[in-house]
Amino acid sequence: MNTNKNEKFNVSTETVDNANKVYLSGELDLSVAPDFRNTMEPLVGDTEKDLIVNLKDLKYIDSTGIGILLSILKVRHGKNANFIVEEVPANIQKLFDMTGISKFFVSQENTQ
Repeated sequence: MNTNKNEKFNVSTETVDNANKVYLSGELDLSVAPDFRNTMEPLVGDTEKDLIVNLKDLKYIDSTGIGILLSILKVRHGKNANFIVEEVPANIQKLFDMTGISKFFVSQENTQ
């Protein structure tokens, strides 16, 4: 049984080839949303590179986190810039499917 109330959210970034990659881990919720937005803002505006968000180690996402991802998608789409979500854990993919947002994300290598 997990005794931690929540897993600390962490975001790390790297530039690989022609892409900005963002790795999320822990729990993305309302309490960490401002930090996540601040990290993402300059990357979202960098339309010369693809923006790839890796969710492999993300344990939980609430409606605030989903809203941020949708906002990023909207901005990137408006600027004709790629936004890719990769390695989505099965529990988060299920949430994306139930809310109907899966169809809006370009996904790669979903994990089970």
